Amino acid sequence: MKKLALLTLGFLITFSINAQDKRLKNIDKELNKILESTQAAGFAVAVVEGDKVIYAKGFGFRDYENKVPVDANTLFAIGSSTKAFTSSILGLLRADDKLSFDDHPKKYIPELEFYNDDMNNNIIIKDLMRHSTGLPRHDGSWYYFPSHDKDSLLMRLKYQEPFTGIRQQWFYNNFGFLAQGVIAERITGKSWEDNLKELFFTPLEMTRTNATIAEMKLASNASYGYEVKNDIIKKMDYYDIAGMSPAGSINSSVNDMSKWLITWVNDGKYKGEEIIPESYINEAMSSQMVVGANIPDDKFPDIHFANYGYGWFLQSYKGHYRVDHGGNIDGFSANVAFFPSDNIGIVVLANQNGSPVPSLVRNTLADRMIGEERTDWIGRYEENKEKGKKSQKEVEENSETSFVKNTKPSHINLDYTGSYANEAYGNFKIYVENDSLFSKLNNDKMYLHHYHYDVYELIEVYGGKVDTTQYGKSVKASFITNEAGDISGAEIKIEPAVKAIMFKRTPNTIDVDPKTLDLYTGSYDISGTEIKVYTKKDVLYLFVKGQPEYEQIATSKHKFSFKALEGFKIEFLESEDGKINEVKMIQPNGTFIAKRKE
Repeated sequence: MKKLALLTLGFLITFSINAQDKRLKNIDKELNKILESTQAAGFAVAVVEGDKVIYAKGFGFRDYENKVPVDANTLFAIGSSTKAFTSSILGLLRADDKLSFDDHPKKYIPELEFYNDDMNNNIIIKDLMRHSTGLPRHDGSWYYFPSHDKDSLLMRLKYQEPFTGIRQQWFYNNFGFLAQGVIAERITGKSWEDNLKELFFTPLEMTRTNATIAEMKLASNASYGYEVKNDIIKKMDYYDIAGMSPAGSINSSVNDMSKWLITWVNDGKYKGEEIIPESYINEAMSSQMVVGANIPDDKFPDIHFANYGYGWFLQSYKGHYRVDHGGNIDGFSANVAFFPSDNIGIVVLANQNGSPVPSLVRNTLADRMIGEERTDWIGRYEENKEKGKKSQKEVEENSETSFVKNTKPSHINLDYTGSYANEAYGNFKIYVENDSLFSKLNNDKMYLHHYHYDVYELIEVYGGKVDTTQYGKSVKASFITNEAGDISGAEIKIEPAVKAIMFKRTPNTIDVDPKTLDLYTGSYDISGTEIKVYTKKDVLYLFVKGQPEYEQIATSKHKFSFKALEGFKIEFLESEDGKINEVKMIQPNGTFIAKRKE
């Protein structure tokens, strides 16, 4: 009860401050319009000026189904707004002479390898901090194939193809921030999560902030995440970002995040104590890489340039220098922004997937706080939304599709089943259920809908039902056959900046008891060539003189695949009396029958 009273008092103080600030007159009315217009379940916002919080409030609901309201202490996932925290850890380590931003990452992670020698020899820590490695996002690697082991995720970088050279073009990449987190772990001997708590959460009194979904689920006053589908607000499952945490796993409230903003607005100090070195603050919010030209246009006439610092985007907004970073993860969107020359900071946290709310609220408040002409951001949003609907309808009506009607797959469903693997991404299985093909990506069930020929669409299954609205719009898997005519893999266009990612297929295997294996053993003859079949430690082998022995993998009754040779299979033929007297040798150059020798 005492804690509740203190929280209530805090809100009374906040509201009395709001009433005294003429710049924020009637702001609640405008923010409620944004909530209504965007169909958001809820959001929270805080505004800081200098070393004070001058506005903090929640709108809508953190639990939409039960109508539990959002307040300034409600926890939200902040997504990639986490990145500024991760880079700041390195800023503190540099201040202690523990590293240089010009060091090679391999100095701290010796086993780290990139795709080619140029990247291995020339990428420096600064490239990880400002997205200048030449790597595209490759987000499918961690999003669909997560791991809690940061080190194992980093090892995937060796196989991830760049799309350009180092420092030639800015391109957002989460793996660079994972690497920063691991570098800090190697130097400090502490986990990234513990570094966060020790360096930031504790000294900034961010008592409700955490960095894992497990803590989010156990926390009081935590929001659920939502999405809007067909104008209906639907709850989404929390997404566990797992080992990719340094790129975006923090969960926080606007009250806690306001302390982070106060630190940045005040040259790295909080309540007079230095939390982050001022030299790092100045460097992190300075242009380290050009994102794009961003010449003012009709759509954004007040936005000038688009650059990147260390975990921050940099722009000029209506002539005022703006530093900000958004965040998006399943069911949540965020924006953390400050105007260094104006000593103003704004944080917006929303429980809506891919939401326009954070930028709309930020801009609406920024216009008031920096004293510039107020733009009708809600009107502009609604106008653009209508234009977008019309454009989408026109595209759908006039688009030419490569879809070819009345085609069939080249194989039966069973032939597509198996395990599919790519070293840069991970593994997934395809299986048959009720005469249809299914898979699971990060435990999300996916239906493989036949598109045409050997191309299938990966369609999400919600609540046991296939989302048929996604037919013709989803990611496609193109299955590949080898010389023997078997399905050998699938190409999936997960990363748009590079060619389709190839996942190599391994057929599903079955267990065969030793007694059954003994039925196959013996010598077989094919045109005078002897083929020996035998077992070692309950594993079946095939041997031809002058060649290595070939280990066999059981795929179905009497059928085996060569473990080390793609496209080579054998099938033992059972006679009417139940004996095995022949073996069919299936090879890329033909099929041959070998008969058992007496």
